Amino acid sequence: MRRFKLVVPAAMTLAAALPAVPAQAHAGPRPFGLGHCTATACHFDVPPGTYDVTVLLGGDSASSTSVGGETRRALLPETAAAPGARTVRGFTADVRTPEGEPTGPDGTAGLDLAIGGTAPALAGIRVVPARHPRQILLVGDSTVCDQPAEPYTGWGQQLPQYLRTGVSVANYADSGESTVTYLENPRLWATVQPLIRPGDLVLVQLAHNDKTTDEATYRANLETLVAGVREKGGRPVLVTPVVRRWFNSDGTLDNDIALLVNGLGVNHPAVIREVAAAEGVPLIDLTAKTKALVESLGVEGSKALYLYDEKRDNTHTSAYGATVYAGLVRDELRAQHLVPQGEVRMG
Repeated sequence: MRRFKLVVPAAMTLAAALPAVPAQAHAGPRPFGLGHCTATACHFDVPPGTYDVTVLLGGDSASSTSVGGETRRALLPETAAAPGARTVRGFTADVRTPEGEPTGPDGTAGLDLAIGGTAPALAGIRVVPARHPRQILLVGDSTVCDQPAEPYTGWGQQLPQYLRTGVSVANYADSGESTVTYLENPRLWATVQPLIRPGDLVLVQLAHNDKTTDEATYRANLETLVAGVREKGGRPVLVTPVVRRWFNSDGTLDNDIALLVNGLGVNHPAVIREVAAAEGVPLIDLTAKTKALVESLGVEGSKALYLYDEKRDNTHTSAYGATVYAGLVRDELRAQHLVPQGEVRMG
């Protein structure tokens, strides 16, 4: 999103962006409208912030509709509606500048939504500022971030579709970052930490680029991030890195490349587990979960999770793989009661 100077209150901006409401209806919910949509996209000229979006899906024929937005984020999974039926669904969207990666381009101003699915049918839409939203902030690298261009997709990019209205995902992961660079770059941690509000979850997955970081420094950096989240009243969650698809001859991933052991012998997942235990921080062991999944699929079956066919890339995930891995994160958020079960979308 482009940076721009806000010269009118947010309420006035929204009033201009949404369909007019009759004077006698001001106390009730705003109506659905399509004045800011085409068949495949919607644009709302709103300032940075957090917005609840409610969509009315369905048409005369059977339909199946998904909603994405901003920098290729998956916001609502594909939802079916019978012929003539209407289905109401909702989600909470984060609108920020820069729109995607913190060190990337600003993007376009406002909230942009893409209407997709195998048979899309958008019958109405309503956008309002979110009231008391819960926020999940993501700190990570290219395997997590809002990737700007296909076929690359981070798991953080796919996570919003698994959460219901009232919970937003603010993805501040950035390509190429290590614990060292994330803490040093003023556009990263120094910018993200002030945004943390009391009660916010902050998921940290940094390891892939700590290739030359010694163990003491890596451990200290994780502790610094944990302390920084707690300083703002947030709830830190440490996440071990997704595995690289790098098989041994026996079909296992028990090797340093796959399991993120760097050239200095630093076992990143092991250190993350130790810091989580020592600091009393929730742990999402994505290394163990992705290892089990990749090994179960085997050499051929696991290719679809990564960009092997497209780029011979065994580190970065496809849209399919990112969706599957985001589902693993969703499962842990729910199982560990980090997000109320009613706010997690299981379908």
